[in-house]
Amino acid sequence: MPLFHRYDPRSRADHPHGRRYHPGMPRVLFADDDPILHRLLEVNFRIEGITLESVGRGDAALERVVAAPPDALVLDSTMPGMDGHEVYRRLRAVPALAELPVIFLTGRSAHEFEEYVGTHVRIMTKPFDPTELVQVVREAMGEEG
Repeated sequence: MPLFHRYDPRSRADHPHGRRYHPGMPRVLFADDDPILHRLLEVNFRIEGITLESVGRGDAALERVVAAPPDALVLDSTMPGMDGHEVYRRLRAVPALAELPVIFLTGRSAHEFEEYVGTHVRIMTKPFDPTELVQVVREAMGEEG
C-alpha cells in the first residue's frame, strides 16, 4: 500500500465540482472576489460541519444558486461585474428563492442595507471574525451553534 495517495477531484462522483460534499451536511455558497478569504472560510466552515462552495463573481453566484440552491448564501456587496446587491435583487425575483438566507459582507456602512430589513438578510461588516460568521450563518439557516 503506498504511503501517499494522490487526490484526483475528478474521481469524486458525489459532487460535481470535485469538492468534499457529504449528504446531510448544510451547504453554503460564498461569493467574494478575495481568494484568500475563500480558503480561510472553507477551513472554518468545514471544521463546523458545513460544506462551503465558493465563487468569485456575482454572475457565477447567481448561476450556481439558481442551478442548485444552497442552504444559505454569503455574499460580498462589492464584486467585479454584478455586485452583491444586483445578485440579491435577481434572486428575490425567483419565487422559490425568495426566502433563501443571505448574509451580506461589506466594508461600508450597514445603512446601505436598510431596504432589506426583514427579508431573510443579515449584515456583517469587514473585518469580521470567521467563527462569528459561521454562527451567523447557522442562525440564518435556523440551526443552533
